[in-house]
Amino acid sequence: MSVHLRPEEIEAESFRMIDAEVGPHPWSPAQWPVVRRAIHTSADFDYARTMVFSRDAVARGVAALRGGRGLVTDTTMALSGISRPRLDAFGIRGSCLVADPLVARTAQKLGVTRSLLAMRTAAADPEIGIFVIGNAPTALFELIRLIREEVVRPDLIVGLPVGFVGAAESKEALLALEEEFPQLPFITNRGRKGGSNVAAAVVNALLILAQEGMP
Repeated sequence: MSVHLRPEEIEAESFRMIDAEVGPHPWSPAQWPVVRRAIHTSADFDYARTMVFSRDAVARGVAALRGGRGLVTDTTMALSGISRPRLDAFGIRGSCLVADPLVARTAQKLGVTRSLLAMRTAAADPEIGIFVIGNAPTALFELIRLIREEVVRPDLIVGLPVGFVGAAESKEALLALEEEFPQLPFITNRGRKGGSNVAAAVVNALLILAQEGMP
């Protein structure tokens, strides 16, 4: 392969390779671009079998983005990985409250994690509708609690915390939440894998769909 390929050519070739290696799959035409971009950013083909979408999650996520709903992440890495020009195109305010000094001071005073308090703070902001979690299980557990207590009803949850303590369990708790709130839109995966880069990739895939149209 030529080393002089343009970035868009490299991406296209990467997608061709992913399509070829995965082969036939159960994903819908709307879901596959999201799964494929998760694989592309992580080079991990496990996402082809572990990703989970609630009913109409892609369509509702795209609608939230097109509507300019505010977006909050649990890490600065996730926020920096989301395409700023695409967010700006829809007038979306992206924020990472974990990096807010007031959140940090208050979390220390209360004896809770910054990720937990960031979700609590974001839930109180009516302009924020999209919650992107790519690191902390505590953030996802807190968001689930806030949903159950009817403090917030997200327009979309991207729940991809990574790690060992609580990562898989928080995702299973999100999946179980669908029984109580069948209209809750979320995208997640099963198991310990996840991460800020994958969470950002999912949002970027949705932003592209929002700009270029659903398949």
